[in-house]
Amino acid sequence: MSRSESSVSRRQFLAQSAAGAAVTFAAPAILSASKTDSQIIMGEGDYKYRVEHAWPELPKKYTWQTTHNVAVDNAQNLYVIHEGRANQKDHPSIFVFDKDGKFMRAFGNQFQGGGHGIEVREEDGQEFLYVCAYQQVKSFAKLTLEGETVWQKFAPMKSGVYAEGEASDPKKVWGRDRFLPTNFAFLPDGDFFLVDGYGSFYVHRYDKDGNYKSSFGGPGSGEGTYATPHGIWVDDRPGRETQIVIADRAHHTLQYVTLDGKYVETIKGFGLPANLDTYQKQLLVPELHARISILDENNKVVAHLGDDVARVTAKDGRSIRGDEKKWQPGKFVHPHDACFDAQGNIFVAEWVQTGRISKLTRLS
Repeated sequence: MSRSESSVSRRQFLAQSAAGAAVTFAAPAILSASKTDSQIIMGEGDYKYRVEHAWPELPKKYTWQTTHNVAVDNAQNLYVIHEGRANQKDHPSIFVFDKDGKFMRAFGNQFQGGGHGIEVREEDGQEFLYVCAYQQVKSFAKLTLEGETVWQKFAPMKSGVYAEGEASDPKKVWGRDRFLPTNFAFLPDGDFFLVDGYGSFYVHRYDKDGNYKSSFGGPGSGEGTYATPHGIWVDDRPGRETQIVIADRAHHTLQYVTLDGKYVETIKGFGLPANLDTYQKQLLVPELHARISILDENNKVVAHLGDDVARVTAKDGRSIRGDEKKWQPGKFVHPHDACFDAQGNIFVAEWVQTGRISKLTRLS
């Protein structure tokens, strides 16, 4: 895999020092846990949650594969996308569960081997799924909630940053001239941003029909350039100027930019932040370094949930990901994505080969 020196390999990040995850904000909330999985309590005060690991029920004909991202629709159904296995093309990469965790349907086998980002977007009263995939798939698509493809597109060659043939003949090749998209963010007018978090490190803007408009960012040392810009969100929380926030993962930071991509500020103190979501005045940040962070409207950390940073980032911590016996109740291993539902509950997808989806039910 060809990458810039500043980027971090997915399979090497555990070797990084835990110092990269040092927190410079207010003290985190304290974790408490009881003996049974259904009674694990995370957090305190206004940020208190009951935790259920392995929350959804999956039919035996399907298998949990590496879980990547999650999204919730207006009916409070949960959509889970897996990277999936390229040699299992007949296996779906997207599972849908109702609000009680019961299986509803599965689809998306076209993303097997590369499934990554997923978001639900309402347009003129109808909801759609936006999905992006990396590895050899190198594509992004708009689907109905039942899995029917509205359109599917490939590398934006008009951006001028991709190798010849990257859109017409995508292969499992990595590099700064390759298209390996990771996540979406949406504007009220229908435009959306697609971040190329594993490829060019650029953010691309499209209109509501998926037509390319412009780009910003690219690889660099920060302040408007990125090293694995893995997550993206339009932060329109009350009392704040609407801006784009990017999880600049290998820099262990969040970067804020204007809607035109001009650098505003950097927020430090994370451990490989992977994606973002908002609820009321809260900003949710899943960190691959074994925790979920919640920030207030001033972007001060008010809670760390499921913190197992010291153990996961230790020299022997790499083995934890592949050994469920080492997973501890009330602790996260590698949160890769997290999202709120309409009640402020949180769903967490972890980057583990056997899949792990946890539900954090809000108690406060």
